[in-house]
Amino acid sequence: MTDGQGQGAESIETRTSWVVAVTAVTMLALAAGAPLTVVIGLAPIAESLGGGRSLPSLATSLAYLGSGIGGVICGLLAARVGQRAVAILGGAAIFSGLALASLGQAWSLLAGIGLGVGLFGNGALFAPMVAYVSLWFDRRRGTALALVSSGQYIAGFLWPFLFERAIRGFGWQATMLAYGAVAAAIIVTLAALVLRPAPAPLRGPAAIRTGAGGRVLGMRPNVALGAIAACNFLCCIPMAMPAAHLVAFCADLGIAASRGAMMLSVLLLSAFVARQFWGWLSDRIGGLSTALAGSAAQVVGMAGFLVTQDEAGLFFAAAAYGLGFSGIIPAYVMAIRTHFPAAEAAWRVPALFLVGLSGMASGAWLAGAIYDAVGFYAAAWWVGIAVNIVQLGLLGALVGRERAEAAVQ
Repeated sequence: MTDGQGQGAESIETRTSWVVAVTAVTMLALAAGAPLTVVIGLAPIAESLGGGRSLPSLATSLAYLGSGIGGVICGLLAARVGQRAVAILGGAAIFSGLALASLGQAWSLLAGIGLGVGLFGNGALFAPMVAYVSLWFDRRRGTALALVSSGQYIAGFLWPFLFERAIRGFGWQATMLAYGAVAAAIIVTLAALVLRPAPAPLRGPAAIRTGAGGRVLGMRPNVALGAIAACNFLCCIPMAMPAAHLVAFCADLGIAASRGAMMLSVLLLSAFVARQFWGWLSDRIGGLSTALAGSAAQVVGMAGFLVTQDEAGLFFAAAAYGLGFSGIIPAYVMAIRTHFPAAEAAWRVPALFLVGLSGMASGAWLAGAIYDAVGFYAAAWWVGIAVNIVQLGLLGALVGRERAEAAVQ
């Protein structure tokens, strides 16, 4: 047998690896639905609580930020007590957070979404779970990471239409409470039944590419991690803008909320399908090169929201945007797992997600703030494109370093 680099080695991948991966993506799809209750209910939440759209946008931002900080905390906790216990904690926190948010006060919305759904909910279920699943694979790690990290896209396809109907029929508070109860019950049950300790990494090239303390991309390891994370932060600012504001953007154009929710579903469905291609590609050309290609495609997709404002054109733009940006996040994880020791995955992968989710939080809030300031979303799309172009320059430099390093080995 040969590993992904073409060298002889045994593999840690088994049928159990894929059972764990499918279970993980199911749990993440449920967890990722929790903050979508705010995205779909942005307009009615803003109307009932006051404070403009920046208040629910801030709640979405706190969910992203809390998930990032919680990912580091819960990743370190998972290394001590195991991913099963941490995932059970996450499921319980999802319910608690949505129940608190459903009280219908500004403070309860921010605390419930930021702390429950973000810090201890998705914080326990997103980054630690991705790092955990990566330890079950060595040959098709990129493909597995693409699948598992697609949980948010599955959520985006499944839940927006249902949430829009539920919010219209029963209100956003009842929708939050009911979804929290169902999601938590399924997450806790799956965690208890399926999750178990990951296999020990094999020695040799399949287990580790660079030794602890060795240079990475010609830099000290933590400096290299910081550079990769900076690219992740910058690409996530524009990434969050359409995802968090597409439904409200459509409403401003006179497009029904149900059509806007369907448009968001189309965006995330195309992202899910494309992410599997990007995962396959990262197994062949590497994580950084895949992230570069995906980032370039994201710029093109963002431009689509500027050139059309009719419903049919926006459906096409949403689908094209989803095809482009979907490969970026798992590609960064692939780069971390390629260039750093497996033993450091429990904190390096969550640290990467912390920075990336901070970018998502910044982008979601920034788009809302720009809208409140100028009254339209086109200005936010232009800012997102400018940030994305800066990120392309930095990431291109890292890809150049990676290729130069490979040429001398």
